[in-house]
Amino acid sequence: MELVTRRTGARILHVLNTGFKKYGIFIAFLLTCFAMTILVPVFITPRNIFNIIRQVSMVGIIAVGMTFVILSAEIDLSVGSLVAFTGVVAAGLQVYNGHSTFVAILVPLLLAILLGIGMGLVITKTKVHSFVVTLGMLSIARGLGLIYSGGYPISGLNPSFRFIGGGMIGPVPVPVIIYLGVVVTGYFVLSQTTFGKYVYAMGGNREAARLSGIPVDIYRTIVFGIGSFTAGIAGIILASRVNSGQPTAGIGWELDVIAAVIIGGTSLFGGRGGIVGTVIGSLFLGVLRNGLNLLNVSPFYQQVFIGLLIIVAVILDKFRR
Repeated sequence: MELVTRRTGARILHVLNTGFKKYGIFIAFLLTCFAMTILVPVFITPRNIFNIIRQVSMVGIIAVGMTFVILSAEIDLSVGSLVAFTGVVAAGLQVYNGHSTFVAILVPLLLAILLGIGMGLVITKTKVHSFVVTLGMLSIARGLGLIYSGGYPISGLNPSFRFIGGGMIGPVPVPVIIYLGVVVTGYFVLSQTTFGKYVYAMGGNREAARLSGIPVDIYRTIVFGIGSFTAGIAGIILASRVNSGQPTAGIGWELDVIAAVIIGGTSLFGGRGGIVGTVIGSLFLGVLRNGLNLLNVSPFYQQVFIGLLIIVAVILDKFRR
């Protein structure tokens, strides 16, 4: 009888442990939504829900790209500066040079990809850690944006360009549609393609991946291109939404992006996680910020709270490993 009881207890603990690993963040997300609904009834209104998703969309788009980076056991601190850089270039092409919306979207995105690939090449060829290289790019991209704009916002954008960040298709904001498109694409690439399998393999054991014939350096470089590309998309949406290219935009966004990915269950050590968790992590942060704003909690305290969440998420990941 005692043996049966022990086995039953062990099974229950195993189920609880497995459930925590798989669904812990989702349960925390639902509990947070429930608590906010009780504390602030206006939280659950459709208007506020759409507002949360719209606010989450830009950070969420970058978080999809960051998921690729972190899954491959790398880090990218440059995304906030790339948001500002692509935004001012998109605005400047319209205001300074009179280019069309198409050119104002295409050129900044290509520049963002090139900067990302450049970081990847430096990291793989020089063997310098991605933390150091992307920290340098954080400063470089911010400086390039300030030089191009002269340190001032660039306003007066094309109406068709403004539709990207402020338009609606039916009842759904355009940024939300773009976000969903990026999420679906990222999920498909990671879960259904050889490239996605290689990303997991590189993060799990880079040397083993190299010995198995995977061109690790090439794929690491591509991963940084993807991360910069998603930052470029967010930069264009932000410039469109505020009707100007802001050289000071995106400051501190790298913190929120990394927090969304880590809180969503992607291991900071690489090889484990995915897009679904990142989406939940992004929504979780969005719900927290929105609810705390409705409760009139100071943004200064919110920053402290987000930082603590990151530390807790990394500690939990360490225990799981």
